Amino acid sequence: MQKLKIIPLSLTLALAAAAPARAETGQAEWAQRYDADARLTVARSTTPILSEATVAATEAAIERYRQIVDGGGWPMVPNQQLRLGSNSAAVSALRRRLIVSGDIGHETGTSPIFDSYVEAAVRRFQARHGVIETGVVNQQTLNALNVPADTRLRQLETNLVRLRTFSHDLGNRYVTANIPAAQVETVENGQVVTHHIAGVGKIDRQSPVMQTKAYQVNFNPFWTVPASVIRKDLIPKMQADPNYLHDNHIRVYDKEGQELQPEQINWRSLDAMNYKFRQDIGGDFNSLGVVRIDIANPYGVYMHDTPAKGVFGDDFRFVSSGCIRLQNVRDYVAFLLRETPGWDRDAIDRAIASGERIDVKITPAVPVYWVYVTAWGTPDGITQFREDIYQRDGLNAPRLADTPDYTQTGATQQAAAPQAGAHSVRQPLLPRDDQ
Repeated sequence: MQKLKIIPLSLTLALAAAAPARAETGQAEWAQRYDADARLTVARSTTPILSEATVAATEAAIERYRQIVDGGGWPMVPNQQLRLGSNSAAVSALRRRLIVSGDIGHETGTSPIFDSYVEAAVRRFQARHGVIETGVVNQQTLNALNVPADTRLRQLETNLVRLRTFSHDLGNRYVTANIPAAQVETVENGQVVTHHIAGVGKIDRQSPVMQTKAYQVNFNPFWTVPASVIRKDLIPKMQADPNYLHDNHIRVYDKEGQELQPEQINWRSLDAMNYKFRQDIGGDFNSLGVVRIDIANPYGVYMHDTPAKGVFGDDFRFVSSGCIRLQNVRDYVAFLLRETPGWDRDAIDRAIASGERIDVKITPAVPVYWVYVTAWGTPDGITQFREDIYQRDGLNAPRLADTPDYTQTGATQQAAAPQAGAHSVRQPLLPRDDQ
């Protein structure tokens, strides 16, 4: 009987790496999954974005990007979807692009095969640019890859001025909402305490840049529907579905405070503009969720919970009319009320569970900064970029949202579209600036 030859695992992998790929499909015959370099991961920073440390890190990032620009920048990546196992010249271009920006080491070479090292580098790049870390080069990732190096340099220089403005005397405890990143962080003693993904203002209903204070928390708040929502959203929804008000727990009142039934209103006219509409308390259907945070400002905006938690899993979170919706809002409220006597986390949970409207004054009021920062460095050498969604950098860079992500489903694209009245008939109305 012939003896079976045992081939070492290392030799097996080497033979596999040398095997031909399917040229007709551009896809390798196997999915390579070697251990990727741990240095390619991007850790969540504990350094506040508004700090002297961030200013210094951004200055260092500017020097690095000046060297990149002086060296000729980086190559463009062909407009082609790439993923683990892809085999094409576009992968070689992708590798060269990632090498220049430091997302992958030059020692990995320019092979045309998309292996796990490239996948890890793509995830790192996506993390630095606020894109969901799929490891797949989709259209949104391609758009970010192909922003020229000199544009990124000018973006850093522009934002350095903004960062310097907010690098001193912010207070021992404060909140920062970075609008382009659609993220909120709480800060105490110079360290980030909590991070919160957020939903912020649409392109045509922008969240304002401001310095203010959070002064009150409303548990289980009512939401009074403003006139513009009645006209633009409520009337069309009732025309499409006469049960809309009932399904969304919205009541109708006349000027004397008497409750009416929806069928008493002529929904084919503007008759509804003469009445007051109020949504009942309830975290799973009320547009404000279970809590609203009042902040002093002339714009009529605030921060709040939302029953539509799915937005926090999207790349595109520019969905509100200026207010900011918060993920993990209970942790955020616990930070705000930490120095308010009698309001620990258990008390917060009990207040929400009661279902009753409870207003709590924040003592002392907590400074809140809504800022617009699209590029910054971190002390660990990572350089972060976000889309200039409101076009305030003055660089005329293409908006990433202009090109649909061809990996999304139609439903996801519709949910991400910044259009008024784009919600399904059964979905709750969303708060707007003018309420």
